[in-house]
Amino acid sequence: MSIELLIARYGLIALFFGAGIEGEASVITGGVFAHRGLLSLPAAMAIAALGSFAADQLLFLLGRRYRNLRWVRRLHDRPAFARAVALIERSPSGFIFAFRFLYGLRTVSPVAIGTTKVAAQRFVLINGLAALVWAVTFTTVGYLFGHALEALIGRWLTSTNLAIVAGIIVLIGLVFWLVRKVSSAA
Repeated sequence: MSIELLIARYGLIALFFGAGIEGEASVITGGVFAHRGLLSLPAAMAIAALGSFAADQLLFLLGRRYRNLRWVRRLHDRPAFARAVALIERSPSGFIFAFRFLYGLRTVSPVAIGTTKVAAQRFVLINGLAALVWAVTFTTVGYLFGHALEALIGRWLTSTNLAIVAGIIVLIGLVFWLVRKVSSAA
């Protein structure tokens, strides 16, 4: 069986788990595969967002439910955990939105948030929005990287690509505006 058939058959499942476990590299790869026509770009974006969201929800719930267990207390002793808690205390909504973009804090942050008094509903809403922005951003990077290979032969700048980039910029701006509104209301 060829790699293209394997990706076509298991690509979205692998992308779901890769987004939740590994992160950006998997999602960028999903974008590259979408560029090559092996995956649908909207499907890759949606599955990457769902995988990231599901993993972070699971880690949040583990932190919330098992905050007194030894493995959570061991995490609590790590410098990254302490940094995460300090950032959560300063700006809970902003941190919930941003942690997946912060190197070294992606895995420990949902557990740390789970050990705080942040309401579960608040985490679900902001985490869902952040997962979507994150997935769209990194899938698009992969998609555009695939296009960058074509750009070497002069075919990259199409009106469709410019519309996608403009849409992503508008989406990111709206998300930051919404996070600021939620943060100031809380």
